[in-house]
Amino acid sequence: MSNHDEAAMVRPLTLAWVQRHLEAGERIVGTGALHGGITAEMRRLTIATRDGGRRDLVLRSFVDPYYARRAEDSLNREAGALALLPGAGVAAPGLVAVDATAAHCEYPSLLMTHLAGRTVLDDAGLEARIPLLARQLVAIHAVRPAEPPPEYEALTTPDTVVTPQGADAAAWAAAIDVIRRPAPHHEGRFLHRDFQPGNVLFDGPHASTITGVVDWAATSLGPADLDVAHCSTTLALLHGPAWGLRFTEAYEEAGGALAAAASERLYWQVRDALASSEEVRVVSHVWREAGRPELTARAVEQRLDAYVTALLDTLG
Repeated sequence: MSNHDEAAMVRPLTLAWVQRHLEAGERIVGTGALHGGITAEMRRLTIATRDGGRRDLVLRSFVDPYYARRAEDSLNREAGALALLPGAGVAAPGLVAVDATAAHCEYPSLLMTHLAGRTVLDDAGLEARIPLLARQLVAIHAVRPAEPPPEYEALTTPDTVVTPQGADAAAWAAAIDVIRRPAPHHEGRFLHRDFQPGNVLFDGPHASTITGVVDWAATSLGPADLDVAHCSTTLALLHGPAWGLRFTEAYEEAGGALAAAASERLYWQVRDALASSEEVRVVSHVWREAGRPELTARAVEQRLDAYVTALLDTLG
C-alpha cells in the first residue's frame, strides 16, 4: 500500500482538518490503526516534517453512532485534561486540536501527540509494576485544576448488575445490597476514571518506567477510592483477585489517602466490581486480542465472582 493510500484511510474532511493543524511544510504520509480502544477508533498518523524527519500524532474519532452520542462530552473532557496535565507533572499526550461536534470532520474527533511506550497486560513482572501504577495514580489525584471536571457517574445500579452464571448468589446479593446505600461522603479529587493497565504506557527493561497515561475521556471529580477501585477490579480480572486487593495497599503505601472507614472503602470497591459485571464480554474480547487468549468471558466471570467474594470477606 502506498503512502497516499494509507493516508486516504482517514476520511477526507478529517484529513483536511488534521492537515490544517500541522506545522507549515508538514504532511501526513501514513496511518495505522491503534488497537485496544472500545468506544472510539484510534489511528496513529505519521507526519513528514519540513526538515525531512518524522513525528507521530494520534487521532481519536467516535465513528460508532452509539458512542458518538456522548462524544462531545467525552472529547471536551479529554481536551481539558490534556491542556492541563503538562503543567501538572503527569505525563499525558499533548492536545493538538479537537472537533467535539464534528463541525469540520466526518466524526467527532481529537488530535493529540503520540507517546512512546507500550501497554503491558502480562502476568510476568506484575509485582514490580503495581507500585509504579500506584505512584502514578497518587500523582494524578494530586492535580488541582482551576476548573474541576464534571462530577463522576456511578455507571451501575442494583438493577443493572449481571450476576455471573454459577456465582455465589448470597455473596452477590450482599454486594448488591452494599450499593443500595447512599454513597459515602467524600472529598472530590481529580479522577482519570478509567485508570488501569490498558491505559498506562511502559518502557525500559522489564517495563520498569511509566512513559504516560492515555484515554482521559472520562475525567471526573470524585473520590480517590473510585479510581483505586477501578484499577483494582481490572487487576483482579487480568491477573487474579489477590492482585486487586494488593493494589489498594500499594496506593496507600505510595502516599494515597482512601476513605477512613472500611465500610466506605468497601462501598467504592464493590460498586466498581459490580459495574464491571456489565462489560465482561467486551473487555475479555479486548484482552484476548491484546495477547491474553486464556481470558475468555467465562474465565473473567469466574475471577470477578472470586473477587467480589474476597471483597466481602475483608469485612470479616
